[in-house]
Amino acid sequence: MLKSFHHTHLREAGCDEAGRGCFAGPVFAAAVILPKDFHHPLLNDSKQVSPEVRIELRSYIEAHALEWAVEQVSNEEIDEINILKASFKAMHLALKKLKIQPEFLLIDGHMFYKYKKIPHQCVIRGDGIYASIAAASIMAKTYRDDFMQQLHTEYPQYNWFNNKGYGTAEHRRGIEMHGLCPYHRKSFNIQSAQLEIFDDLR
Repeated sequence: MLKSFHHTHLREAGCDEAGRGCFAGPVFAAAVILPKDFHHPLLNDSKQVSPEVRIELRSYIEAHALEWAVEQVSNEEIDEINILKASFKAMHLALKKLKIQPEFLLIDGHMFYKYKKIPHQCVIRGDGIYASIAAASIMAKTYRDDFMQQLHTEYPQYNWFNNKGYGTAEHRRGIEMHGLCPYHRKSFNIQSAQLEIFDDLR
């Protein structure tokens, strides 16, 4: 059973990101403010529910949350500032987009860059503990998955429709055969035999 709130007397926003460990594409983050009586029996960490349930939960969250927002930081900016800072920036952008100001933030993970003067609590594996963080994980995950499936039509050779940019065997094979594309995170030092061959020919 997920906890509804950390502070019952404060308006809390749960925050989580998706795509931090991917080889390609942006990192997404969501911020969600839930009402006091929010409940869905299937709500959980996005990694613990099926894609079909995630879509059902996203629709329910969009319809019943007091406020929610999803934002992203591109792979180019990830390469410039590093993935940790990019994840925090995506969370900050999502929080900034909220039309209702939260009074307290619940952050999934062990660290966070303070947002304005709003107090926060970092919670390791918080998406399996607090409902608002779980809701944020669902929103960030589903919106990022949709984005990567759209990119798949442009670069089908990496099969992002299925792997969403994560470093699966099929994605690695695609990199070996076709090299890196503009959506890959160059700072992740992804190895591509083909790129090494091209470098030797220059």
